[in-house]
Amino acid sequence: MVDVSRLPGPVSETWDWQLLAACRGKNSELFFHPRAERGQAREERTERAKEICHALTVYEPYGIWGGLDEGERRAAHQHRQRRENAGATS
Repeated sequence: MVDVSRLPGPVSETWDWQLLAACRGKNSELFFHPRAERGQAREERTERAKEICHALTVYEPYGIWGGLDEGERRAAHQHRQRRENAGATS
């Protein structure tokens, strides 16, 4: 049997975000595409998944967040703002 008593305990600062993550409790199918998913269905599912990610809803101008670089996040943020503005005028 392996003695794990000398291993460090969990580092909560590293993992606490999981308790508060917007994706917590969501159906994992939203984040992983089905085998044959293509085209518009895949784009729409991907967009819904990205909207849930806190790293993408809070505009962070630097670094890699939510799997996107600065330019990709800027474009996603602008796209989201346009959709929100279009919905507000409807």
